[in-house]
Amino acid sequence: MGKSAIVGAMLLGLGLAAQPANAQISGDVVKLGVLTDMSSLYSDINGPGAVIAVQMAIEDFGGTVAGKKIELVQADVQNKADVAANISGRWFDVEGVDVILGTGGSASSLATQRVAGDKKRVFLAVDPASSDITGKSCNAYTVHWVYDTVVLANGTGSAVVKSGGDSWFFITADYAFGHALERDVSTVVKANGGKVIGGVRAPLNTSDFSSFMLQAQASKAKIIGLANAGGDTINSIKQAAEFGIVKGGQKLAGLLVFVTDVHSLTLNLAQGLQLTEAFYWDRNDESRAFAKRFAARHGGKMPTSIQAGFYTAAKAYLEQVKALGTDDADKVMARFKSTPADDPLFGKSVIRADGRKVHDVYLFEVKSPAESKGPWDYYKLVRTIPGAEAFRPMEQGDCPLVKK
Repeated sequence: MGKSAIVGAMLLGLGLAAQPANAQISGDVVKLGVLTDMSSLYSDINGPGAVIAVQMAIEDFGGTVAGKKIELVQADVQNKADVAANISGRWFDVEGVDVILGTGGSASSLATQRVAGDKKRVFLAVDPASSDITGKSCNAYTVHWVYDTVVLANGTGSAVVKSGGDSWFFITADYAFGHALERDVSTVVKANGGKVIGGVRAPLNTSDFSSFMLQAQASKAKIIGLANAGGDTINSIKQAAEFGIVKGGQKLAGLLVFVTDVHSLTLNLAQGLQLTEAFYWDRNDESRAFAKRFAARHGGKMPTSIQAGFYTAAKAYLEQVKALGTDDADKVMARFKSTPADDPLFGKSVIRADGRKVHDVYLFEVKSPAESKGPWDYYKLVRTIPGAEAFRPMEQGDCPLVKK
């Protein structure tokens, strides 16, 4: 073979090697699955707004990536672990879903995480809180995207103790999330010289907190820690007001509070609450621009941190596929963990070996009605907490992927 023929063959080989993008997209389509609470107590936090956020990310790509169409499927997880496992298994095995975003509460998300690990498919855990997702339950195919119970403890829990709230009684949602939140906040309380007097566990999505409030009131604890979320948090705070908890000298610590919760409660009830968030719609120009687009499609509602997380998680996944020319889960995860990102809504971020996405978070205080300048103007910044301080050190999480 002559020299020119050899060079031609080499160029042809390089050309073929540079064009596998289309061939490496499984099923000839990139399919995203949103599995979250569409109809129950967490649906304001994620729900239809999560679907809208992912649709926005897909539209930002023009509906295609690596030359292939992007498709979106959605389902209601009902906050049930068996439902999460069944749907995620079917999506991965039968419907060709490449990545699942979600999946509601911590118990259902841990179930999806196990399925994703078994089937070696990507799971972006956007809405759960349990720090076990990147701790003892971690796997190589999961990224925990927005926040976790350690962050809430290091933010709200620490701030409350340091301001004098040194005796606690917990009202805890009786499932994986609540247990993890109570555990992680208790650790911070004790480390800062406080004590936990007692606690009670309440069924998920209960409407009557009266007996729990009476126990909390009788404890005489300075702080009643609400280790719950969504509708449970809203009902807790409303019923605490009915029982005169705050007027009686005790304080509430809403350990997981979202902007939609404050909207439901109104500033009259929520004013003065301190809370930890990774995103607030009015924090900077980028967050305001996203929020304006989102609200226009979601009945004027501003996005929660979780809904913002669905947007950036979907967008980041699609960026990996675009850069790699493939939706191969191992390659996508390797690039996630080796490429620091400037997240458009959460700031500079890294994804660690244990799957924890690390970024700055913020301690906010809810404004009084007099301080608010208009609709959804609810928070004032107390403190920016650097990601390295907010999230648990990787070596302390007992993740099997982390070398001691």
